[in-house]
Amino acid sequence: MSVAGENEPENIIEPITTYEMGSDNIRPFGLDIHNPVFVISSLVIIAFVLLALMFQEASAEFFGWLRPTLTSQFDWFLVISVDIMLLFCLVLIVLPVGSVRIGGKDAKPDYSYAGWIAMMFAAGIGIGLLFFGVLEPVYYQFSEGGNASPLGIDQSLPGNEYVGVVGTIHHWGLAGWCVYAVVGLTLAIFAYNKGLPMTLRSAFYPILGERIWGWWGHTIDILAVFATLFGLTTSLGLGAQQIAAGLNEVFGLEQTPALTVFLIIGITIVALGSVLMGMDKGVKRLSEINMVMAVALFLFVLFVTGVGTAIARYGSVMVDYVQLLPALSNPFGREDTSFFHGWTTFYWAWWIAWSPFVGMFIARISKGRTVREFILCALIAPTLVCALWMSTFGGAAIDMLNTGGAEGVKATVIDSYKPEGALFGLLKELPLYGIVAPIALILIVIFFVTSSDSGSLVIDTITAGGKMDAPVVQRIFWCTLEGLVAIALLLGGGLAALQGAAVSTGIPFTIVVLLMCYTVYQALKTEPR
Repeated sequence: MSVAGENEPENIIEPITTYEMGSDNIRPFGLDIHNPVFVISSLVIIAFVLLALMFQEASAEFFGWLRPTLTSQFDWFLVISVDIMLLFCLVLIVLPVGSVRIGGKDAKPDYSYAGWIAMMFAAGIGIGLLFFGVLEPVYYQFSEGGNASPLGIDQSLPGNEYVGVVGTIHHWGLAGWCVYAVVGLTLAIFAYNKGLPMTLRSAFYPILGERIWGWWGHTIDILAVFATLFGLTTSLGLGAQQIAAGLNEVFGLEQTPALTVFLIIGITIVALGSVLMGMDKGVKRLSEINMVMAVALFLFVLFVTGVGTAIARYGSVMVDYVQLLPALSNPFGREDTSFFHGWTTFYWAWWIAWSPFVGMFIARISKGRTVREFILCALIAPTLVCALWMSTFGGAAIDMLNTGGAEGVKATVIDSYKPEGALFGLLKELPLYGIVAPIALILIVIFFVTSSDSGSLVIDTITAGGKMDAPVVQRIFWCTLEGLVAIALLLGGGLAALQGAAVSTGIPFTIVVLLMCYTVYQALKTEPR
């Protein structure tokens, strides 16, 4: 039902509560499909899977070319865009609109703080902390000739002992989480305060008006599906490779492509069970288990490597991070091309590709929170926690390497680049390896499952026109398709293919997220505080 005339987006000032999808939804076999978005997205993705599996060699060559080409050509655009998003979030914290409550003045939170933050972390961080926590700081710190050092800083000089940790925090801190915060806040405000469906097109009502129900809206949602799927499958592929490496370390299983494919299939089946249980029984419970196990692993590493040392290191790297943030956020005149193009611009494209998934997920669970509360919990708190994790794990590995230890880390990161084995290389140096390593393996599996089932819920919501209670069969379809895409990318190019697919969708979606900064501010100005 129409709520405003064509070209009258200013009517967004009133909540929109009479929207119906109408004829755009079809229901074959009892499904609830938003016709163009579901059909086009699914057919294109299925065709992609088939082509990648049929022409694996050509796929590997193409994706090997794609990622470095895109990150070197669009570096300035990605970095400036993320800088704008970060400044926007920081400004919202202090503006009067920060007191606007998601869902209206009387809205109450659906989840406790503990449950809310646990789900937010499980979706937004996922497998990444375990995969990159040791790998990334060590790689920057000990790269050959210092060619991957952030800003070209000489790591051998006194005071630069942890510059690799600082570079890692830059990628996993404020700049990454601001993208999620923008998308999540925008979707939450337009869904819970303005009465629009929780899908990406709704955010563009102030610009497009009623045209969001037509092909403009369809195009935005289709792009969001592609970005979400490829951003998600990058994490799933990394997780599968790390699980295979863990099985090799713990049980001696040979790390082969066949094992990785088997793992993706097996864990996707487990994820289907969580999907069938729904948000509260499935995703929420797994997220809370994730948090408990992750905290336990963190505390173990913290205490056995030295609490005092870890605290001093954390304080030092956080001071360096704040001081170097302006230089790290500047895209011009950079000489550290290996760090900048090989890592930073890839990360920004990946976070943006991942943002529809994380943004919609945290929007769904954030009703009842104020804008200020939402941004602080989705931006500042995760940055501090991610920095603490990277500083503890990566910093401990750097200390061991500087004293001639951590041969397992040296073998997987420095001598021969096998990134999936870096975490287990560190754990080998610590007591109780036979107990801790299997626990870490289980934690990676659960992170894999929560990423997969959360992602399938989000993609299903987009392709069902923003409905959050679409039939279970559709969730099963998308969960299965995620696993197939991850398999196709791994067989058709490995890690380079996963990263190339994420970058190729993240760059065009950057424009969408930038426009969201404008539209959500327009909506917030009309809300009671």
